[in-house]
Amino acid sequence: MEKLVSMIAEMGLPFAYDHFVEGESPEPPFLCYLIPGSDNFAADGKVYHRGASVHVEIYTDKKDLAVEKKVEDVLDAHEVFYNKSETWIGSERLYEVLYIFGWEA
Repeated sequence: MEKLVSMIAEMGLPFAYDHFVEGESPEPPFLCYLIPGSDNFAADGKVYHRGASVHVEIYTDKKDLAVEKKVEDVLDAHEVFYNKSETWIGSERLYEVLYIFGWEA
């Protein structure tokens, strides 16, 4: 996981695993990452290759294409294939841009 954390640090934004402690989140933009499950490859009924599903969430108070490009440039540089989605979180007044990808565990 050190390699994953190192890659996330290259994105140049404050980050935390899953969430920041209440009252300690930085001003946007910032990101959170989490590993909500495995992404293993099976062969002959056994785990042949261990992997993890990774979520990287960018939080911004306005649509920020430059921040998204910075994150995507890092993912591209590390040859990470990702899918991306976006949502408005009205209660927090923040946009969330979510990147989901597999990572070798």
